[in-house]
Amino acid sequence: MNIDTQTILIAFGLTLIAGLSTGIGSLIAFFAKKTNQTFLTVSLGFSAGVMLFVSFVDIFPTAQAAFTQSLGDNALLGTVLAFFGGMFLIAIIDFVIPEQDNPHEAVLVEDMDKQPLWKKMTRGRKHHHRTESNDAAKLHRIGALVALSIAIHNFPEGLATFTVALQGIEFALPIVIAIALHNIPEGIAVSVPIYQATGKKRKAFWLSFLSGVSEPVGAVIGYFVLLPFWSSTVEGALMALTAGIMVYISLDELLPTAERYGKHHYAIMGVVAGMIFMALSLVLLK
Repeated sequence: MNIDTQTILIAFGLTLIAGLSTGIGSLIAFFAKKTNQTFLTVSLGFSAGVMLFVSFVDIFPTAQAAFTQSLGDNALLGTVLAFFGGMFLIAIIDFVIPEQDNPHEAVLVEDMDKQPLWKKMTRGRKHHHRTESNDAAKLHRIGALVALSIAIHNFPEGLATFTVALQGIEFALPIVIAIALHNIPEGIAVSVPIYQATGKKRKAFWLSFLSGVSEPVGAVIGYFVLLPFWSSTVEGALMALTAGIMVYISLDELLPTAERYGKHHYAIMGVVAGMIFMALSLVLLK
């Protein structure tokens, strides 16, 4: 498969935009007065709808077609195995990361308005100081671990985004938008505890921003490691892995978080809207 340099650079740029959108979540946490839970609920549902629809309607069949060139009648079996391999990859990452550090809990912008522990440590009686200092250290650790866990999650997600982006910008753009929307709450989840512990918005922003860097890093490392061995089998495996990763993220992260942020029906409306948007994109742009 011959891929020109321009296509690779565009794919990398799109993956970079998707990954670094965690910084947008951090900025929202700093400047918004109140969490727009309806927006986040619909956005996360929308992202899930886009990913679910494109995974089953387009990416899975594309993977099977690629496998057909090398596996023949066993193409469907290879596609199914790679698809569930992608799901198991993300599931293993989830099991490795401790539950309390896994970024699945909804974090609100309003948490930024609570009196930070670093301020409390400068007030009150001395015997409270040690407890509050320990609390601040614990909160700082939580923020750092959430950033690390998001970075680990984003590594295979970056490879998935990059693989899709190589198929063409018109195909990849809806996916990039969906992943960028899904990364915004993750940015909030990193920045809020870091700010509460240190009182430093700049540090909270950069940690949030950098947690998304692993997405383009994962894309570049994964792709160029596989590039010398590129074949229809590798292409099929990557596409099927991508579909599995996206389905798992949708079911394990996006939809549960959407439910926590707001009403059930808003989340479902977002899912349907995402599916319609992706369907129209495939019909009109292909």
